[in-house]
Amino acid sequence: MPLTPEIHWIDTPEALDAACQAVEDADVIALDTEFFRENTFYPVPALIQFSAGSAAWLVDPQAVSCTDAFRRLLAEGPVKLLHAASEDLEVFTRWAGVTPRPLVDTQLAQGLLGENPAMGYQKLVEHWVGETLPKDETRSDWLVRPLSETQQQYAALDVVYLVQVWEQQRRDLERLGRREWLQADGDAMLDQAERGVEADGQWYLRQRQLWRLAPRQIEAYRRMTIWREGETRDRNLPRGWLVHDRVLFAIAEAMPGNRHELARVEGVRPSLIKRDGDTLLALLAEAKHCDEADLPGELPSPMEPAFKRGIKTLKTVVNAEAEALGLAPEVLMRRRDLEALLVSHLEGSEPALPAGWRGERLNAGLLKALEDVPR
Repeated sequence: MPLTPEIHWIDTPEALDAACQAVEDADVIALDTEFFRENTFYPVPALIQFSAGSAAWLVDPQAVSCTDAFRRLLAEGPVKLLHAASEDLEVFTRWAGVTPRPLVDTQLAQGLLGENPAMGYQKLVEHWVGETLPKDETRSDWLVRPLSETQQQYAALDVVYLVQVWEQQRRDLERLGRREWLQADGDAMLDQAERGVEADGQWYLRQRQLWRLAPRQIEAYRRMTIWREGETRDRNLPRGWLVHDRVLFAIAEAMPGNRHELARVEGVRPSLIKRDGDTLLALLAEAKHCDEADLPGELPSPMEPAFKRGIKTLKTVVNAEAEALGLAPEVLMRRRDLEALLVSHLEGSEPALPAGWRGERLNAGLLKALEDVPR
C-alpha cells in the first residue's frame, strides 16, 4: 500500500527557509515540479515538491518567490534526484534562477542499468519498491487553489519514493561501475539546460528532412529558426503559435521573394504575413545573397544506398557494444547522432564522435567502421 507521507504546505518565505534548514544535512533530496505550458513558451510553475525521505514539502510558487536559502539548497549541498528532469530544469531555471546540482536523473539511471531508458515514474516505483501509485491526478489543474487532499498526496508521492528508488539504483550502478557514467550524463543534461539562447543556432539541425534542401535553402531555414526561437521567448508564446517548424521548412523550400509568393506557401496564415511577413522575407533575402563560402554543405540523402550502408555499419558497432554492456542501443548513441557522424565523415570534416565514457567504449570501433565507408 502506498505511503501516507507527512505533507508540509509552504506559501511564505519563512516557511520555505525553515524547510531548507530541515533537509540541509540530507545526503539526497528528491525534487519534482508541476507546471502549466499550454499557451506560453516558458513553463508556468504551479507546484514545487521536495523530500529527503518520509516527509514532503509542497511549495506554492504562486504565493512565494524563491528564497536565497532554497536557491543555495538547489545549487549546492546534497545530491538532487529528479525523474525525466529536462522540463523540471526549465521550471527551476525560470523560478529559482539556478539549476539543481549535483543532479541525478533516475530515468537516465534506469537506462544505464539496462532497463527501459524511457521508464516513467510510476513504473519505476513499481519496479523498485513494488508499489502501484495512483494515476487519478495525472492531468490535474495544478494552478487551482486550494489543492485537494488527493492532489497534495499525489504530488508528495512523486518525491518521497524517489529516495528509496535511488538507494537501490545507486547500489546496482556502483556494482556495475557506472556511477560516474550517470554523473557525466547528468552534467551534460545540465549543460544543455543552461545553454539557452546559445542553442538557437543548432535548432535547425533537428529537422529530419534537411537533406531535401539545397545549401541556400538550409541557410534560410537556419536563419528563420533562430529568429523564431528568439521571438517565442520575447513574446512568451509556444513555438507553434508563432510558426511551426514544418511551415518554416515549406517557406525555405519555396524561397518566396514577396508577400504574394509567401502567401502561396502551404501553412502560411494571413496573420503571419501581416505580423512577420517582412521579417521572414528579409531573412530569405539574406540567405539568397549570402556568400557561397558561408553556406552550409549539401547534405547526403538518407535514401541513398551508400548512406544506408554507412548507417548500418555504424549501428553494428553500437549494437554490439550495447549488447556487451546489457544496454539499449539508444542509450549509447541515438540515430540522429549516428547520422551526424556519418555526414561529418562524408563531408571530410572532423568526425562528430561521442565524448566521455561513450567515446571510450565506441570511438575505436566507429572510426574503424568509417574506414570502410567511401566519401
